[in-house]
Amino acid sequence: MSDEKTKTKKKEEPRPKSIDPAALEVLERADAAGISTVFSRVDEMKQCPIGAAGSCCAYCAMGPCRLVGKGAEEKTGICGATHGTIGARTWLRACATGTAAHADHGRDIVNTLKAVSEGKANSYTIRDPEKLMRVAGNMNIDTEGKDILQIAGEVADLAMDNFTGRAGGMTYMSRAPKKRQELWEKLNLVPRGIDREIVESMHRTHVGVDQDADHLLDQALRVSLADGWGGAMLATDLSDVLFGTPKPLTAEANLGVLKRDEVNIIVHGHEPTLSDMIVTASRDPEIVEYAKSKGAKGVNLAGICCTANEILMRHGISPAGNFLHQELAVITGAVEAMVVDVQCVLQALQPLSEKFHTKLITTSPKAKIPGAEHVQFDEEHALDIARDIVRMAIDNYENRGEIQIPEHKGNMVAGFSHEYIEYMLGGRYRASFRPLNDNIINGRIKGAVAIVGCNNPRVTQDEGIIKLVTELIKRDILVVVTGCAAHASGKHGILQPEMLEEAGPGLREVGEAVGIPPVLHLGSCVDNSRILTILSHVVEEGGLGDDISDLPAAAICPEYYCDKALAIGTYAVGSGAYVVFGVRSPIEDSEEMKQLTTEGWEKKVGGQLVFEPDYEKILEMVMNRIEQKRDALGINVEKERVLLDMAARREL
Repeated sequence: MSDEKTKTKKKEEPRPKSIDPAALEVLERADAAGISTVFSRVDEMKQCPIGAAGSCCAYCAMGPCRLVGKGAEEKTGICGATHGTIGARTWLRACATGTAAHADHGRDIVNTLKAVSEGKANSYTIRDPEKLMRVAGNMNIDTEGKDILQIAGEVADLAMDNFTGRAGGMTYMSRAPKKRQELWEKLNLVPRGIDREIVESMHRTHVGVDQDADHLLDQALRVSLADGWGGAMLATDLSDVLFGTPKPLTAEANLGVLKRDEVNIIVHGHEPTLSDMIVTASRDPEIVEYAKSKGAKGVNLAGICCTANEILMRHGISPAGNFLHQELAVITGAVEAMVVDVQCVLQALQPLSEKFHTKLITTSPKAKIPGAEHVQFDEEHALDIARDIVRMAIDNYENRGEIQIPEHKGNMVAGFSHEYIEYMLGGRYRASFRPLNDNIINGRIKGAVAIVGCNNPRVTQDEGIIKLVTELIKRDILVVVTGCAAHASGKHGILQPEMLEEAGPGLREVGEAVGIPPVLHLGSCVDNSRILTILSHVVEEGGLGDDISDLPAAAICPEYYCDKALAIGTYAVGSGAYVVFGVRSPIEDSEEMKQLTTEGWEKKVGGQLVFEPDYEKILEMVMNRIEQKRDALGINVEKERVLLDMAARREL
């Protein structure tokens, strides 16, 4: 960073806070009342340009060391750490933290499955025994002559061994294309155990340990692969086993799903164990009658963040919004209780809730907020705890003050598990990705792009997500969405079959023939593992190369804000994907790090992680990548459409 950069403050152009009319309506109310929100605080709190660009190290008490000023690229910290070393340590710690978050989510699901198998969690059942059998098969567990609970217990035990390292690696890495597995082995990138890789990552980043940027980034790939092909994939599969594998269903999305005459409960966070029970409790006739006795017409459940995606995908519960909507839901005045577990929960919710009647209820033994009411959740008493929480919300209904619920909401279709996509493409008896491969080969579909990740108040909420989704489908790109990007798409009406009218002619033709919308909601952030599974199946189906890195596909995280997103991006690159992040680069001051994560990773693992805040440039970069991959596969040629006679069909 030059002296001129540090001395001259750029004048920032005013930007819209959101493109969501519901968000803007509630923000107007907040501003008029002088209520602080994440949107107002981000304007008051300017980023430290040194730390934001990766030029600051605060990992020991000799610092913080700031590598700025004349000759900054050649400067070192007091210990001698270079820009590259500092950037790589920061990246690795972010990946370790993100992996820990997803893996701990997965561990809780494993523990729940084990408790069910032992008869200790009677509120839960095995809702998808067929999926359990498939998972057991993937794990090479012998199921002959065993009852379903015994199989569940053995699956849980082997899953837990993936955490401790006793499994001898990640069981699910065998799902990846054979060529990718061989590359991981050759480069020594196969995780030895989720916990082992997280611990080693923290050790390596301690002052005086690993000081080679490239070597540190190898560990970032390894620990992140333990997330994508370990903690996240286990969380997805075992959640399907316990709560049901998603199938398409309809819902609405945005703050307009809140009800004026019902008790509104928001579930917020990431884990489905309690929220699934709250769904059951809120539909209990006795609970509904209790709500009516308090003057409400019933109980209305809605969600924020990935907990919302979990109950949306399996129960059709309408989400109230994504990450930046959590405060806005409270400011409507219509939320009786916000029930939170872990991850992406703002501490600002508690002082905000005190300005309204909302009860903020924490539930995880891992996460408390000062001033919030804590009702600790455990699987053995799950339904009873859920009923108690719902009753607390009902009792709070009479304390409502003035409410202001925006009318804005979008219609949506969600629930596209990878199993259902395969069934949708090929039918019940011939479930297959063959139709997708064929239409990518013949050019009707140019490729596929995943739009994933968060909101960040430093950029206009939803703008990048919606712009990129709509522009990509116009160009015959099939889009899949997860996490808060999926919520954004739902709020703006993009997750419905009618969007085929906005798609390119090839994508529209395929979508109408098969019966799929051009944008598919695949679930929560841990469900990015479904994308890995889909890509592996596409490679296995044939005709599009023999590795994920050969596919005309990419991933974009336009509005990222947290460590989980960086871990997801890194495991996607480690799996061979081309990934673009928006907002800004956390390593922009290190030329070494920029080279290692782009050209370096391209040469090593066939993928790149690029940072680009301009959405038009992101679109251009991704389309160029897809065209390059189509050229390399030899499929980027115009082909005459031929009507086949019966003899030709038999030959095929």
